Amino acid sequence: MPDEAAFTELLVDFGRELRDAGISCGSGDVLAYCAAAAALDPSDIRDLYWAGRTTMISRREQIAIYDKVFRRFFLDESDSAPDRRRAAIRVVSGAQAVLEIPDAEMGEERAEEQESKLGQLASDAEIVRNKSFAACTSEELAALRRIMTRVRLTPPRRRTRRKIPARASQRIDLRRTIRESMRTHGEPTSLLWLRRQMRIRPLILILDVSGSMSDYSRNLLQFAFSAKRASDRVEVFCFGTRLTRITRALERRRPDDAMEHAARTVFDWDGGTRIGASLDEFVRKWGRRGLSRGAIVVICSDGLDRGDPALLESAMERLARLCHQIVWMNPHKGNDNDFRANTLGMMVAAPYIDIVLSGHSLRSLEEFAALLPALR
Repeated sequence: MPDEAAFTELLVDFGRELRDAGISCGSGDVLAYCAAAAALDPSDIRDLYWAGRTTMISRREQIAIYDKVFRRFFLDESDSAPDRRRAAIRVVSGAQAVLEIPDAEMGEERAEEQESKLGQLASDAEIVRNKSFAACTSEELAALRRIMTRVRLTPPRRRTRRKIPARASQRIDLRRTIRESMRTHGEPTSLLWLRRQMRIRPLILILDVSGSMSDYSRNLLQFAFSAKRASDRVEVFCFGTRLTRITRALERRRPDDAMEHAARTVFDWDGGTRIGASLDEFVRKWGRRGLSRGAIVVICSDGLDRGDPALLESAMERLARLCHQIVWMNPHKGNDNDFRANTLGMMVAAPYIDIVLSGHSLRSLEEFAALLPALR
């Protein structure tokens, strides 16, 4: 991606071109365009097109003008185009091959054909979203990971004991009310209120990267990267035969760099599984120090444990006392609403689990992201 300041200036120039073409878009519309492009992928010409079309256009009859200006501004590689614009075109390389801009002047038959193609693409994307990671091809997995980087998680919040001023509440701030009344010689003017402060609950992801989870572990790690970007109060651990904290490894701007660094940090990737020993280490080394206090703990594993079941039960019992809720993601659950634990590890851990999800597909991870704010 080019320098952010230079790219923002490019979008501002595009807004100026639209105004010159007769589209009334103000500075607020341009700012909305910059914010939308930053939230998407600025190097994807399709994202640039639709971000601008949804923020800079207010009437249907302006679409044809917008398309014409967009083609000329972003897809013109001629010598007459400014150098910085040609640099932006190189960033969105292959743009003319991948962008499908609706043409207001195309025939009705051609428009129907393009609409059919777009509908087929949308249908294919929906199928891949519901497809299990284990059944996806390498190209489909790559596409899913790109989509996953845009998943936005909203961690739940909890009320703390600390009280802060509020405009309206059920609790009177007696001290401030009396203090303010002293300024009017004891005559009360208005009541002041208090409310309990809200804080984001910690979110802890503990991912099984053993051999039996090889079809899912990298995608779950990609999801953990998206979760880490959503909040500073997200901790990520991996385990096979031992527990490894990879929170700092995921603090990279580029997803590929974060994945590579995390993979180098975990020494027992695609190895054996010792869930009990790993969770016991988490409780002793991290949980008791307050990391899991009031937290949502998400364990992603198929439950195939080769360790001592008694150790797993003891660790789960202590973890349940320390945290707020335990969510277990088992890819073998799939879309089965009547799923029952059939592995020894899951059966031992079941009494201490609050929610069982699958995490086997992008759709299931998106459902968890939607459920997360309600876990109070």
